[in-house]
Amino acid sequence: MFNSYVYDMLYARLGEIVGDDNITDKQADRVAYSTDVSWVPAMWLDRAKQPSMPDLIVRPNSAAQISDIIQLATEYRVPVIPIAGGSGTQGGGLAICGGIIIDLKRMNIILDIDEQSQVATVEAGALLVNFERALNKQELSFPHYPASMYSASVGGCIAARGSGVMSTKYGKIEDLVLGLEVVLPSGTIFESIPVPRNATGPETTQLFIGSEGTLGVITKARVKIIDKPTERSFRCLLFDNLESGMDAGRQIMLAGLRPAVIRLYDDPSTKSFVNRVLGMKLAGNVLILGFEGRRGDMLESEKKETLKICQNLGAKDLGEEPGQHWWDHRYDFYYPPLTPHLPSAFGTMDSVTTFKEILPLYYHMKEEIEGKYAKWNARFTGHFSHWYAWGAMVYARFFIDEPPADAHEAARLYYNIWSTGINAALKHGGVVNEHHGIGLKLGPFMRRQYGCGFEVLEGIKKQLDPNNIMNPGKLGFKL
Repeated sequence: MFNSYVYDMLYARLGEIVGDDNITDKQADRVAYSTDVSWVPAMWLDRAKQPSMPDLIVRPNSAAQISDIIQLATEYRVPVIPIAGGSGTQGGGLAICGGIIIDLKRMNIILDIDEQSQVATVEAGALLVNFERALNKQELSFPHYPASMYSASVGGCIAARGSGVMSTKYGKIEDLVLGLEVVLPSGTIFESIPVPRNATGPETTQLFIGSEGTLGVITKARVKIIDKPTERSFRCLLFDNLESGMDAGRQIMLAGLRPAVIRLYDDPSTKSFVNRVLGMKLAGNVLILGFEGRRGDMLESEKKETLKICQNLGAKDLGEEPGQHWWDHRYDFYYPPLTPHLPSAFGTMDSVTTFKEILPLYYHMKEEIEGKYAKWNARFTGHFSHWYAWGAMVYARFFIDEPPADAHEAARLYYNIWSTGINAALKHGGVVNEHHGIGLKLGPFMRRQYGCGFEVLEGIKKQLDPNNIMNPGKLGFKL
C-alpha cells in the first residue's frame, strides 16, 4: 500500500505512540486479523486464497493514544478499522482497503461502579464475560448475554447495536447505554452528556450506537447495571403449530408481562438443534420461558399469568427441568459440534417486524431460499428470540452442506442467498438486520432500507469523517 520509505516512517511514528511492543506487521498477525466470524473470509482462508489484510495492527491503551493514531492516519490518508473481540459476523472488522487495525483489547478496565445509581463505567475493550464476572462479585449484573458472551467486547456490542438472550426483559444494548466516550475522526475526544433522558436537543449517544466504527472509535461507556437476580426459573413448553406459539408470545407481550426469555423454535430447529441440546426426541415448536428477579412472589405471579396464556393456546407443559437444561447449555448451539462449520455454507438473517407481519416474513423467506436454491439442497430454520410490545424478531438460518468448491462461485452463491432472504424480509416491513449489524455484507441494502433517509446518514459521515478513513466501505458507506 505504501512506498517503503513512507511505510517505515508511519511504523516508527505509530510505535512512538503505543510502544514498539504494541505494533505489529508480521504476516501471521495480519492473516489473523484478516477475518472475523463472517463466512466469506473464513471460506476464503479455508480455500487457501489470499485475504484482504491490514497493513498494521496497533494496540493502544487510552483514548489519547487513539486520538494520536487517528490524527496520524489522517495525515497519511490511511484507513482505520477499530476492533476488540473480533466476534462480528458481517465483516464489519475487515480491512478491505488495508490500513491500520486499532485493537482495543488493552482498554479493558472497569473504571467505576456506582452501586447507588446502578451505573458502571467501563472501557470498550472489556470482554463481556469478564465484565459480568467482576460485577457478580459485588452481587451485580450487566444483563446483556449474547451468544458471543465469551468473545465479544462491551464496545463491540455497542458498535453493532447488539442484543442478548434476555432482551425481552432488559432491552437491547441501546437500552442499557447511558453515555459514551468516542474518539472522532478529527482526533477530538467526544463525551456525551451524563444522562440520556433530557430535552437538550437530539440525543448524540444513540448516533454512535450501531455506527460500527464508521463515525469514530468508542472507547468508554456508561451502562445500566442491575442487582444480580436471586430467583431464576425456566420452563419448556411444546406447541403443535407455530401459529399458536407465536400468538402466545404476542399475548404475553401485549399483556405487559416481561419474562426474561421467550424463545420459540420452529419444528426444523427443534429436530436439528433443540433435541440434541436437551437430549429429547420432540417434534413441534418448543417454547422456552425464563423468569428472574429478586422477589420470588413477583416471579411466581408473572410465571403463573404467562403459563396461563400458553396453556389456553394448547401448549403442552414439559416442566422446569428441560427449561433449566436449555439455560445451562444455551451457548452449546453456537459452538462445535452443534454450530455449522466449513466446508458447509451457512448464515443467520435476523430481522424484526410487527406481529402482523412476522410469520408471513418467516414463511416467505423460507419459501424463497429453499425454492430458489433447491439445486444446492438449501435448508432453512428459524426461531423467535427477541420480543417487543409491537412485534418479534426471527433468527432465520440457512444451510448448504456442499457449496461450490470454487471460492469465487461459493461467495457469489452465498451473497445471492443473502439477497434473496433480505429482500423477502423487506417486503414484510422487516429490517435488514436486528442485532448482528451491517458491516460489509449487508451494506448494499442500506439505501433501500432507509430511502432518502440514507442521505442523512451519508451527510453525518461526510461531516464527521471528510477524509473517509474510518472503517470505509461499511454500513453501506462508500469505499
